[in-house]
Amino acid sequence: MSSSIAGIIAAIVIYLGGMLYIGYRFSKRTETVGEFYLGGRKLGPLAAAMSAEASDMSSWLLMGLPGVAYLTGIADAAWTAIGLAVGTYLNWLIVAKKLRIYTAKVDAITVPEFFSKRYHDNRNILCLIAAVIIVIFFVPYTASGFAACGKLFSALFNADYHVAMIISAVVIITYTAMGGFMAVSITDLIQSIVMTIALIVILYFGIQSAGGTAAVAANAESLAGYLSFTQIHDAVSGSASRYTPLMILSTTAWGLGYFGMPHILLRFMAIEDENKLSISRRVGTIWVIISMTVSVIIGIVGRAASANGVVPMLSGSDSETIIVRFASLLAEHSFLTALIAGVVLAGILASTMSTADSQLLTASSAVSRDLMQGVFGVKMDKKQTLRVSRITLVLVALVGVFFAWDSTSSVFRIVAFAWAGFGASFGPVVLLALFWKRSNKQGALAGMIAGGAMIFIWKFLVRPLGGVLDIYELLPAFLIALAVNVIVSLLTPAPSREIQKEFESIK
Repeated sequence: MSSSIAGIIAAIVIYLGGMLYIGYRFSKRTETVGEFYLGGRKLGPLAAAMSAEASDMSSWLLMGLPGVAYLTGIADAAWTAIGLAVGTYLNWLIVAKKLRIYTAKVDAITVPEFFSKRYHDNRNILCLIAAVIIVIFFVPYTASGFAACGKLFSALFNADYHVAMIISAVVIITYTAMGGFMAVSITDLIQSIVMTIALIVILYFGIQSAGGTAAVAANAESLAGYLSFTQIHDAVSGSASRYTPLMILSTTAWGLGYFGMPHILLRFMAIEDENKLSISRRVGTIWVIISMTVSVIIGIVGRAASANGVVPMLSGSDSETIIVRFASLLAEHSFLTALIAGVVLAGILASTMSTADSQLLTASSAVSRDLMQGVFGVKMDKKQTLRVSRITLVLVALVGVFFAWDSTSSVFRIVAFAWAGFGASFGPVVLLALFWKRSNKQGALAGMIAGGAMIFIWKFLVRPLGGVLDIYELLPAFLIALAVNVIVSLLTPAPSREIQKEFESIK
């Protein structure tokens, strides 16, 4: 075994071992289902901020986003990043505090449970539909994380994609099942630090490898439309096409997804002191802006490195491995640089694991707590509930592994679809539940179903028609779901006085 491979493996093994150790430590402190799914609402402001953003960014940050910038230039990647940055800030600003107070008042520890308790849905229909939606969209989302791990090790070691993907999944499943929410949150905090180190190291090394900032700029300027915010580069033909205002609106609509992301909303619900959320908002927003900016620049640097023959010219979904290529190049210099490269690759693992663990936990809660206990009324004691929660988590993960079996799938596209699903299904419901007293159970249910259905309808039936209809499905689905929620609420009886008084008491 070469020293470069040994250094990389050593760094990754140490990192994975640390994640498993954290899971083991928190398994000793996790005794109730509230602690397993929400950490007993004891999350500090820094951990809340960084775990929320680390679980949000996923492998998309270190693979999907630089891959898009590598192929097409600034426009698509930058407008997506701008939408996400604005969405991050607004979510912390207008949703976080009120959701924390409201969920504590009604004693809800999952998003579906909040919907049912907010509208006093004693039949738990809202809980049922929300739980089903979580399972539907989190399975492919989790699968994208497993796929990213498989691609990472396959590209790096020429390892079998399926073996690498399964090993990664086993590690994620193990520490999440052992330690629950607090293990996930603390590992996410550490993972955000590792991701930051990876971005900084690759940015510096990539620029040096590509010949310096002048060479990177010269290459980007030589590609038609590559540095434009209103044009997009076609890597196949070498030409540029217009990036229209409608496309910009469609792309920035990514930011709407934040209002409906269950794994992010859970961080708001879990924070120990809602008065410290302003700290979380500032830390989280600044980190998101900086990390996405660096990620886009790395894609541009990678294209220059390919043009100069430093790394191979990449096409299609292979462009998502540009950071892996740089790390492999870095590892060739010495054992020390190989260790650094291992940290970079651990950063990619971190970006994947920080999202996959949160998604597994949320999907598990949807099945074991919301469906089994909330909807079907299965009675279990404390130990049985924890056992079922862990078993459910493993079963959901196995389904995710099945969906990740195709090694040619694009991380960016899978994440985009699942993101749209949650944004349209839950986003309007969350906003109206928190800020509109007149919203009712019928409106919330109709809006949730309309949002989820429109994602599929627009994605597979409307968008292929092209023209002005070729826009990201989140935008039309979100607006339709919002409209349906409002219209149905107004056409049906107003909430009871009891519900309205409860709403008014949330200051």
